[in-house]
Amino acid sequence: MIDLYFAPTPNGWKISVMLEESGLDYNINWVNIGAGEQFEPEFLAISPNNRIPAIVDHDPNDGGEPVSVFETGAILLYLADKAEQFMPADLRGQIATTEWLMWQMGGLGPMMGQHGHFKLYAPERIEYATDRYRKEVLRLFGVMDRRLADNAYLAGADYSIADMACFPWIQTYKRQEVNLNEFPHVQRWYETLKQREGLRRGMALGRDKLNRNPQDDAQARKVLFGLKD
Repeated sequence: MIDLYFAPTPNGWKISVMLEESGLDYNINWVNIGAGEQFEPEFLAISPNNRIPAIVDHDPNDGGEPVSVFETGAILLYLADKAEQFMPADLRGQIATTEWLMWQMGGLGPMMGQHGHFKLYAPERIEYATDRYRKEVLRLFGVMDRRLADNAYLAGADYSIADMACFPWIQTYKRQEVNLNEFPHVQRWYETLKQREGLRRGMALGRDKLNRNPQDDAQARKVLFGLKD
């Protein structure tokens, strides 16, 4: 059994999607990040960077003691190995999957996160910052679009953890006012993935707990953004 420490964010949904798609058994441990539960000692013991998600696997493949994993890329790689799913068996497929997973971790997620912050949550609009991150988000959409022009999925012919990592961020395109029609191959990929039942279940997790306007809550604003009244 896997304990998933979770909040409904794009990073959290990466892991709930993988767990639903792979069929691995898991329990949900809700972490109220607006209330600061990610700073509790019990959570820091498994996620020292005080970020969700994290997992604890009580039945690791080596048969040893429970193992904890933090950082979404590391978690996805761990779960793909455990489930023997969504990571190609061939060397080149593994390289492509890892490349695009790292691309999401180092580029798409951070840049969309920064753009979303300055566009949606910042107490005052800073045109330079918003424009800078918007341009980078659009550049990355273009990179992804070119990749998908000749490939059904990011790693090639098969759906993988790289796609799972990207989807929850791409699905924020409306709030971030990205015109998906300008990226037809990303749009085709997005509409295809939306039909997957496992992905739909994973993306539905915690929707009833989602706070779309944390900047309006004084406690959440202080905890998440370091902003005081």
